[in-house]
Amino acid sequence: MSLFGTLFSKFKQGLQRTQELVLAPMGRLLGLRRLDEDQLEELEELLLQADLGVHGVARLMERLRFELKKSAEIDPKAVLKDELLKILRTVPPRPFTAQGTQVLLLVGVNGVGKTTTLGKLAAHLKARGEAVLVVAGDTFRAAAIDQLELWGQRAGVPVIRNQMGGDPAAIAYDGAASALAKGIPWVLIDTAGRLHTKDHLMRELDKIRRSLQKVIPEAPHRVVLVLDATTGQNGLLQAEAFKQSAGVTDLILTKLDGSAKGGVAVPILERLKLPIAFVGVGEQLDDLIPFDPEAFVDGLLDV
Repeated sequence: MSLFGTLFSKFKQGLQRTQELVLAPMGRLLGLRRLDEDQLEELEELLLQADLGVHGVARLMERLRFELKKSAEIDPKAVLKDELLKILRTVPPRPFTAQGTQVLLLVGVNGVGKTTTLGKLAAHLKARGEAVLVVAGDTFRAAAIDQLELWGQRAGVPVIRNQMGGDPAAIAYDGAASALAKGIPWVLIDTAGRLHTKDHLMRELDKIRRSLQKVIPEAPHRVVLVLDATTGQNGLLQAEAFKQSAGVTDLILTKLDGSAKGGVAVPILERLKLPIAFVGVGEQLDDLIPFDPEAFVDGLLDV
């Protein structure tokens, strides 16, 4: 199977819940070649239920109405696909390539799957043949340290850890220094689950950043926000806050397979102008996949 075919299969699997509960009723409408106003309103409601966002849905409906005025018959699914791709391609994912030692911080609130995601990302990079060092920077929870060590074992990558209550900035420093000395291209640092409203946690993040820069002045090279797809529009509000307070550069959308709101990727990209790097579609080690706009849209619309 081709890479695109593999991604499409994964996205289709991950978006199955959104498909079944929200988008499946659209099949009848998308099979029509002419839509009246009542049918357009029904379609609009279904798109909103999939959490494509008010602005994004308005844009889609405007395009559909434009095409209906222009032509006696249209293919609604093709029109939706084309317009969705225009939205999603405005902020293409940044390639995960390493020049020298690259330091990546994972941030987000508790419960989004951040530690699990870091383990899967380590496995993804190692599968590409690249060396990875994982740093257990969430020293506020002993469970997070133990969980990350377990994921490190599953991924086959080393984990630098400290005891619960240790200084996250110090362990981050040690990780960056070790990777730099050994020529390891990737340092993935877990951080404590934090809310943008918790000033002391945000100060802790700044402290980690300053500590890293003593080793590698341009670190961290990426600040990746992990978002839970099941939270829908609340995830968008989180992302806006973290973008302002934590200098987020990339997004990872998790638990897509458990959500009926998989369309939330659309308003996130449209409003934040932040690239989605990866999407989590399951619990297995290889269920973190690079975000591909076309595979995502095909999986969403079941093309």
